[in-house]
Amino acid sequence: MDPELAAAVAGMPYVGLADPVKARAAMRELVAHLGTPAADERVEVTDRRIPVPVRTYVPREAARPTPVLVYFHGGGFVTGDLENEHRRCLDIAAECHIAVVSVDYRLAPEHPFPAGFDDCYEATCWTREHAAELGADPSRLAVGGGSAGGALAAGVALRARDEGGPPLAFQMLLFPVLDDRMDTSSMRVFTEPPLFNRTDAGHMWRHYLGGQASMHGVLKHGAPVYAAPARATDLTGLPPAYVLAVEIDPLRDEALAYAQRLIQAGVATELHHVPGAYHGFDGVTSAGVARRALAAQRDVLRRALWTARPDK
Repeated sequence: MDPELAAAVAGMPYVGLADPVKARAAMRELVAHLGTPAADERVEVTDRRIPVPVRTYVPREAARPTPVLVYFHGGGFVTGDLENEHRRCLDIAAECHIAVVSVDYRLAPEHPFPAGFDDCYEATCWTREHAAELGADPSRLAVGGGSAGGALAAGVALRARDEGGPPLAFQMLLFPVLDDRMDTSSMRVFTEPPLFNRTDAGHMWRHYLGGQASMHGVLKHGAPVYAAPARATDLTGLPPAYVLAVEIDPLRDEALAYAQRLIQAGVATELHHVPGAYHGFDGVTSAGVARRALAAQRDVLRRALWTARPDK
């Protein structure tokens, strides 16, 4: 494990997902422990309802129209809110001159799939329709998310393709949740890593799939494709992708496999694997490896959304 990441684990709150109420309290504690900036004078931040609660980040000094990223936070579909990704969204808007819409989707188990997913898709549709209000270009619309947010982003991309929804220019999937079958080598090996482990994954899928799943997350007839994007049989026609996988993560192999399948389907895909890192490591900004990963994410967004301008 990266020495700086290993040192950061000491004293870090652990967010287990067995009890959603306790998990949410622990997540708030973890976000406070990691720290988050209050504001950045380069970015106008606004909380609004569309009717899904969202927080918009609009760069004040940027060539108009800007690209726009709809971002979904992680938290195992059970925890998290707009504060989880405030730093990331603020930095993307400030450093990349990209407008960001961060989505406060409904959480399981009170609101199992497809409630939170529908919120994310609705927010993506709203962003395209109201891009001008954000000074943004709807033809340079991207989705992204980490962990459970990565599942939501991948699912939104699939649904947008399938239903002729908002045409997406890019998808950014960071250590994404993708496969409810929990049958990869990394899922079997990493049973007790920091921040997220196999037991957490089982609770996550059980909560998200509405109690129909077993402790291993698997439904008798399989999870819906938009809940578990790895179950999609056809990945052609999806937007270009950036996939981040990390070594010490039970989700590692499903991210690697999904990226490989995207490539085989002809989707322009950039895959990064970070050795010595655990799930959610890029929230530990005291570590150099986390800062480098965040810088790489901003760089790929600049290249994907500012350099390449897809046809409208």
